[in-house]
Amino acid sequence: MTRPTRLTMRLPLLAGGGLALAAGLYGALLLLGFGLPQLELAAGPLRPALAEVHGPVMVLGFVGTLVALERAVALGARWALAAPACAGAGAVVLVAAGPNLPGKVLLAAAGVLLLGVYRALWQRQPGPALLAQAAGAFAWYAAALLWLAGLPVGDVVPWLATFVVATIAGERLELAPLATLGAPVSQPAATVGTRPHRWFLATLAALLGGATAATLWSAVGAHLFGAGVLAVVGWLVTFDVARRTVRARGLPRYVAVGLLTGFAWLAVAGVLWLGQGRTVAGPTYDATLHAVFLGFTMSMIFVHAPVILPAVLRRPLPYRPVLYVPLGLLHGALLLRVLVGDGLGVAAVWRWAGAATVAAVVGFAVCAAALSVRAGRRRPTAAGPGVDRAAARPIESGPIVSGAAR
Repeated sequence: MTRPTRLTMRLPLLAGGGLALAAGLYGALLLLGFGLPQLELAAGPLRPALAEVHGPVMVLGFVGTLVALERAVALGARWALAAPACAGAGAVVLVAAGPNLPGKVLLAAAGVLLLGVYRALWQRQPGPALLAQAAGAFAWYAAALLWLAGLPVGDVVPWLATFVVATIAGERLELAPLATLGAPVSQPAATVGTRPHRWFLATLAALLGGATAATLWSAVGAHLFGAGVLAVVGWLVTFDVARRTVRARGLPRYVAVGLLTGFAWLAVAGVLWLGQGRTVAGPTYDATLHAVFLGFTMSMIFVHAPVILPAVLRRPLPYRPVLYVPLGLLHGALLLRVLVGDGLGVAAVWRWAGAATVAAVVGFAVCAAALSVRAGRRRPTAAGPGVDRAAARPIESGPIVSGAAR
């Protein structure tokens, strides 16, 4: 049994992801046209560098570090921390110097190391869910490799999207038996999950096939990728527990609301890819990109933070209704940005709605920090007020998170 990773080793890695988030948000405001102060580094002005690497820094530097750190903690092996370390370091190098070989190589290495982590986890608990998450790590590596080969970021977006979609969908798969209608409570989970597993593997194949087609035959492949994204959305809407737990209270309802709105944004992106095909600039590109990486991905982070962060940092993050404020701001502002800013071409709405989504992310981080500090001064509890802990546990705990918490 490998020795568990120490908390003091995780904090610097989480800080690397935090720096990637801060730089990514700063870059987002620059791209929106806000006149922020010019930051100077030894390598030169920070402004041009952030504009060129905003997407990879946010997706692989921030989200990638969080995913890799959670998996490393679940595995409990010190070598696994190399994956989030490379992801955070790669983001920092890119922020400091713009697109460069060392930064890209570090991000590619992080994807390979994460695949190694999944291989070790597979030896403990093989299954379709872990296979999907490993497919997400492969998509990470493919995106970094294609970027290294000289493809522009716009052309590797399908692989970046596949990374987050496959990873999140794999985690949600573990809860599929709970949402299978008509299944007796006494029926074994493996039997209940047979149909969801088959459909899930089919949708995963469609997603990966679409991403591959988008790279090989960009004119037609992006349409196929959109179909693959919609297939995953169809599976999530049909089998995920969120459609039941949205009628619950407290944390289960908060998680379900964030999940269902995130699924809706992923469907929007799928429809845009299916209908428009390849886009690397313009309003449709902006709407598609942010539907996936803000509406879907960031929503998933918001609602899973009360579970993932305590598992990684050993500090409580209790649910409180105030968490709905940044979640609602995120989705409301993004709706304005897509419908009015991108759809109708109103530049002022596009700019200020984009700034509001940045405020939502910052607001959530502030709320989470305040709730964690406040809870740390009291006796930690497993769930917020009015929440049945036994009912909340299945929603919070996928196999990876549960392994990290043990």
